[in-house]
Amino acid sequence: MNIDVNESEVLRAQKGDKEAFISIMKGVELRMYNIAKSIVRQDEDCADAMQETALKAYRALPTLQNPRFFNTWVCRILINECNTLLRKKSKTVSMAEPPQAAYVPPVEDLRMDLRDAVDRLEETQRMIVILYYFEDMTIQQIADMLEMSAGAVKTRLYRARMALSRRLKEPAAKEVRL
Repeated sequence: MNIDVNESEVLRAQKGDKEAFISIMKGVELRMYNIAKSIVRQDEDCADAMQETALKAYRALPTLQNPRFFNTWVCRILINECNTLLRKKSKTVSMAEPPQAAYVPPVEDLRMDLRDAVDRLEETQRMIVILYYFEDMTIQQIADMLEMSAGAVKTRLYRARMALSRRLKEPAAKEVRL
């Protein structure tokens, strides 16, 4: 799923070709959705973050120095937008739905699949796992995108694998805590 953007299209978009920009954004749309979903988790928030990312990318496109790094650049904008959205949401208290009593589903409903296990990882680990395994990005691409060293990405990927292994091996009943 590693999709490389056509550098000549990026250059055309940088010169003001709106159709070229739309084309390159359509090419990274699925990757952007997967990244946003891994961070904000709700489709409405994904759409908001993606829309804001597209707007900011369009405005800042002339500042992109190397068209080859468009994917990394736009994903970095998206990650920042998702984090901004989460910060804003953490400051607001929604009373649309009153708190409910804890529900403990029957044991047979507690079977955890891999995606559930990934969703339960700490945010940075979850993002690295999704980028590495679901988006086929290299360690170096992830490091550049998340602005950390390749060694740090490898360490977090290793820890995420260990956490996933533990979660998938333990009985499902241990996951429910009241």
